[in-house]
Amino acid sequence: MRPPQTLTLLAPLAGWSTPLDEAPDEVFAGRLLGDGVAIDPTEGTLHAPCDGEIVLLPATRHAVTLRAASGCEVLLHVGIDTVALGGEGFEAHVRQGAPVSAGDALLSFDLDLLARRAKSLLTPIIVTAESGCQIRRRSLDRAVAVGEWLMEIAAPTTASCAPDASGAAAATVAARRLKVGFAHGIHARPAALLAAALRTLAADVRVRARGREANARSTVALMALGVQHGEEIELRATGPDAHQAISALAAVFTTHGAATSPAPGRSAASPARKVQPSVDAPVPTPPGHLAGVVASPGLALGRAVQLRRPEIRVAETGVGVAQESAALDRARAEVRARLERRAHTADDAAGEITAAHLELLDDPELLAAARAAIATGGSAGFAWRSAVRGGAATLETLADERLRERVDDLLDLETQVLLALDGNAAGTLPQLPPQSIVIARELLPSQLIALDGARVAGIGMAAGGATSHAAILAAAMGIPALVALGPEVLAIADGTTLVLDAGRGVLEIEPGEARLTEARASVAAAAAKHAALSAAARRECRTADGARIEVLANIGSVAEAQAAVRNGAEGCGLLRTEFLFLDRQSPPSESEQSAEYQKIADVLGERPLTIRTLDAGGDKPIAYLPLPPEENPALGLRGVRTSLAWPELLRTQLRAVLAVRGPAECRLLLPMISDVGEIEAVRAVLAEAERELGQRVPMKLGVMIETPAAAVLAERIAALADFLSIGTNDLTQYTLAMDRGHPQLAARLDALHPAVLRLIARTAEGAAAHGRHAAVCGGLASEPLAAPLLIGLGVQELSAVPAVIPQLKARIAGVSLAECRALARRALDLPSAAAVRALAAAALAGPRGPQ
Repeated sequence: MRPPQTLTLLAPLAGWSTPLDEAPDEVFAGRLLGDGVAIDPTEGTLHAPCDGEIVLLPATRHAVTLRAASGCEVLLHVGIDTVALGGEGFEAHVRQGAPVSAGDALLSFDLDLLARRAKSLLTPIIVTAESGCQIRRRSLDRAVAVGEWLMEIAAPTTASCAPDASGAAAATVAARRLKVGFAHGIHARPAALLAAALRTLAADVRVRARGREANARSTVALMALGVQHGEEIELRATGPDAHQAISALAAVFTTHGAATSPAPGRSAASPARKVQPSVDAPVPTPPGHLAGVVASPGLALGRAVQLRRPEIRVAETGVGVAQESAALDRARAEVRARLERRAHTADDAAGEITAAHLELLDDPELLAAARAAIATGGSAGFAWRSAVRGGAATLETLADERLRERVDDLLDLETQVLLALDGNAAGTLPQLPPQSIVIARELLPSQLIALDGARVAGIGMAAGGATSHAAILAAAMGIPALVALGPEVLAIADGTTLVLDAGRGVLEIEPGEARLTEARASVAAAAAKHAALSAAARRECRTADGARIEVLANIGSVAEAQAAVRNGAEGCGLLRTEFLFLDRQSPPSESEQSAEYQKIADVLGERPLTIRTLDAGGDKPIAYLPLPPEENPALGLRGVRTSLAWPELLRTQLRAVLAVRGPAECRLLLPMISDVGEIEAVRAVLAEAERELGQRVPMKLGVMIETPAAAVLAERIAALADFLSIGTNDLTQYTLAMDRGHPQLAARLDALHPAVLRLIARTAEGAAAHGRHAAVCGGLASEPLAAPLLIGLGVQELSAVPAVIPQLKARIAGVSLAECRALARRALDLPSAAAVRALAAAALAGPRGPQ
């Protein structure tokens, strides 16, 4: 058993593991941030490598820093120079501060977009130097799948991590000068990153620039410096963690701003805007039309509802310092609790904005200013308003439009705290009629979140910007929105008929009947198109001539199950249970396993759930199993062999699966089967567990076909199994006798090799001989290019990564079963995988699919 301070990191991405030296970036290759490995990804989802807490998730969503319970911090940075994308192509599935389990989906990213736009897809997995953890072993120069063993880390002892509280340490001073590489200077996101980097460090840190100084822990103070791209700043820190603080800030600058620069022809103070009419470049508009800036595209038809910010009166003089300070703390605590509740339930956009408000609520400069005002006799409300308005006034003077737009966030927080002080935490919002077009001077993010989105057809603001948080929220909610319409929009009477065209950037007031008819038709067409796309993703999958093909998902967490349902998965064809067994010192109990399986079953609802028994051993070491060292782990004690070697472990898992309840079928899947004796052995343990639990209906038991032996014996295996599921990754490795981890053979390890296809065909034939269905749950099932081929070979079910399910369904719906079979026959006679791919690509480019 490993010592308690050992931490195992699992591969957070599927791809090729390579030394960090290969990263085309001197910061990573030079290990300035820490040591680790790099993965060249083949799939677009980043997973948690271990249990821990998300300590840093920048708004650009291109990287995540996770801290394990041992104190080790792991930076996962998707691609090189991807911060320059500004979040484009990235989707976060977690929030900063959230706890995560190994295998949880953290980010999704668009591989194709990154391949075109980023310097490199190579993704560094860094054990940060500041955490004091050391890498003992790592997996290099091989293909890795999500959840496979990647690194073993020695965590520091408590003593080595404890800050030195001595007077000498407290007097430590550190300083560094550097240039700001953020494309738009120190605006909101870099400021928040810098402040967050200091959260756990004991040091007073100041940033000096332009003859002024700011508290590095204050987002507002940092933004107020107005530092632009390329300017030089000085960092100074005092305290026990002074050197670590300077290193942490330098790492943020290096990681997130070292290689970014403004786009040609655009100043750092003028961020990119969508091509649209704007107040900066007005276009002629006819009477009854107002020109604005598109914040969220779309077309809306409805009636005006004017929404005004609440007028909150505050007394200037307080009743005493102690009472007013306590009142402010109570109000802030009330607002914080509400924001934290919202953060747990909000979607990505609302979650990020809520997190920003939480950061501002505890901003040390705002609090210091408010407490100073209370100390001189001011009331809590007067003090808070004065502090917030002071920060807002400073931001208003800056040239950077993005920073000016953050004033709304400050004013929003002002309103929330003042309402709490007034005993009206929720505020008052009107009851909106259906199809409301909400008009406001500048809509606060908290106001928009609180509105009934189903009744809001569109939003028009007199002021505001296209990158304000209210605009971002509107886009996330799919609500067409225009900003910068001018003060005239505030004179529109409630109930006025409007057409808000957030494509042309125009608000039309009382348009004629012809225009209303045209707008209604356009809105109806857009709604119909959206509904058709949603329905297509969720419709059961059939070929063009009606043959039923089930499209399920491979998942490894509740979050992935939710993503699968959103993407139209018809069930789970493979639940990887390893996330429950790895990176711990003892096996999960029956109740713990059952609870986790039940959560996933609840998400899937009436959709079937296929749970694979533990696929451990080989390159997936488990601390509490004394697995012997093996020269070739791929040919050793792995998969079902490990489960049979520890029958109590298997028995506990089978009982946990049998306890899952739900409207849908739950079934078992056995990995790495090579002969019928293994199936019989598991059947015996399963039957015994069913008797113990009083289970009258036997659970369906499927077998993974991952070895040539299993494919050759498919007909005999199908006589004992209820279904067969082909794992193409291992089947390809064993069929071609090419190690998945061999760097020189990686390009030739292709599951579309005719030899592999022939084994797939043989498996499907063996299943059909006993009336069983054949599925593919390996990587090949996630390739839309391969779907017609697999169907033509006799496969009736594909289990893929959730993100590609809509593409798979669309691909399958465009071909007939006869076309698929004809394509498969031709592919089996080709000499190489490259030739098969060329054939499939040519068929894909055809007017109807394979011919």
